[in-house]
Amino acid sequence: MDYLGKYGYAPDMEKMGRALEIIAANLDNVASEQVYKDCFSMMDLTTLKTDDTPASVCRLVAKVNAFQESYPEWPLPASVCVYSNFAAVVDAHRKADFNITVVSACFPSSQSFLEVKLRECELAVQQGADEVDIVLALNKFLAEDYESAAEEIRQVRACIDRAANGRNVHLKVILETGLLRTPDNIAKASFLAMEAGADFIKTSTGKVDVNATPMAAYVMCECIAKYYAATGKKIGFKPAGGISSAADALCYYSIVSSVLGKDWLTKDLFRFGVSRVANSLLAAVEQKTVAYF
Repeated sequence: MDYLGKYGYAPDMEKMGRALEIIAANLDNVASEQVYKDCFSMMDLTTLKTDDTPASVCRLVAKVNAFQESYPEWPLPASVCVYSNFAAVVDAHRKADFNITVVSACFPSSQSFLEVKLRECELAVQQGADEVDIVLALNKFLAEDYESAAEEIRQVRACIDRAANGRNVHLKVILETGLLRTPDNIAKASFLAMEAGADFIKTSTGKVDVNATPMAAYVMCECIAKYYAATGKKIGFKPAGGISSAADALCYYSIVSSVLGKDWLTKDLFRFGVSRVANSLLAAVEQKTVAYF
């Protein structure tokens, strides 16, 4: 499949480099209390540690449940993101209005049998997941078996829709851009995932050496814009991995604003996958060190 030809897209590295320089130079002008709070509202507050336990997940959920008692002028994060086996734990203890996001389908490598991936997604949705993040099958994509990579996404899409039993469960597809390496590969993977049924495309797992980068984000957002122009479908964008400061959040916020426009600056179409940036956003507005999360 010639995805780039189909959508008339060719990554222009020189143009993107200039655009990113302008964005970086303008971050101070973007920064405001409202933008910081908007970024906070678009976070998938994440714990994906090898030593996560039901107790540690419960502690994170309790902090989110109680957050607005300490910060009544702040929005809640969009979701709490956990491994699939903790979906029921979050669901049982969730009191505030936030979604349950799970990483599933043999995250982070996606190296297993498709039947195993589908069963994991099914169980996660049955146990309360509102959003499922899966990793593109790089073993197929990097071998240029694009149809098989796309078919996995289509089958996951169908599986979670069946398991949802009428609920609207979003599917995010992680491209692992640091392993795709080239802008052309990032663009091909973006179009493949969107065509196959992704509601969001996401940069990274946070589990490899190179995670979210502004350049990868810019390419993905340009692909989302091209796909929207061709189909009328608005696909969301999620940078994740290595986003640790308020300045990082402003950078990705500015990329989305510049390439996709204000319609995408909502938690329905823009998320951050974060475990550390929450306190940084709080500190930027409160003007003091914050260690709430």
